[in-house]
Amino acid sequence: MISERACLAVVPAYNEAATIGGVIDSLREHAPAFDVVVIDDGSTDATCREGLDRGARVLRHPFNLGIGGAVQSGFKFALENGYDYLVQVDADGQHDPCEIPKLVDAMEEHPDVDVICGSRFLADLRYVGPVSRRAGIHLFAFILSRIVRQKITDPTSGFRLYNRRAISLFARDYPHDYPEVEAVLVLHYHRLRMREVSVRMFQRGGGRSSIRSGKSVYYMIKVLLAIFVGLVRAKPVVEPGDEAPVVASHGI
Repeated sequence: MISERACLAVVPAYNEAATIGGVIDSLREHAPAFDVVVIDDGSTDATCREGLDRGARVLRHPFNLGIGGAVQSGFKFALENGYDYLVQVDADGQHDPCEIPKLVDAMEEHPDVDVICGSRFLADLRYVGPVSRRAGIHLFAFILSRIVRQKITDPTSGFRLYNRRAISLFARDYPHDYPEVEAVLVLHYHRLRMREVSVRMFQRGGGRSSIRSGKSVYYMIKVLLAIFVGLVRAKPVVEPGDEAPVVASHGI
């Protein structure tokens, strides 16, 4: 039961003063069981003040670490404070807190699953976005689906709910820069399970994306390289019941 869980919503934010207040208000309304912590990743605007004014806890980075570093700070906070569930919600208004109960229900219905990922494409909800970005998402989905041997439709979605095993893993080892795709591989190699559920998402409500048109090609090349490098890395082994995975020295 969700009422018996310690739940945390992590909101990574970099210069999102225009939208973060509404995100926090929506979390309070639609996911009241979740405490809210904002990870202010070196913002130079009023992001921190907006978060504090809405009653959220705010952890401030002295300079910008990027989305991976910001999210990992949230995992570390959750691990240190004994949270059972962590949901990541973007500060730009793309993720709909109304959909969080759907993620929770899926986690409760599938206790063998460690991460529930909200997918824009699982039910063909016709999420509108740049053609180049959608093409990249579908390419990553095609490759990952074959590596992990299950259907992945939205590997770049950051709207994810994590249990304690996943929190423990990512507090210690979370990809940086553009982490969502690589995180799917990390879960697979550590023998943790992910399941997708269909959710709606919105276009950004403010700020600007870290993946702008000029960086799209760089983004795709970097993530593809990360995928293929991951294939030849030593694979960790998790014994049944372990929360913290250990790395074995053998390869694939």
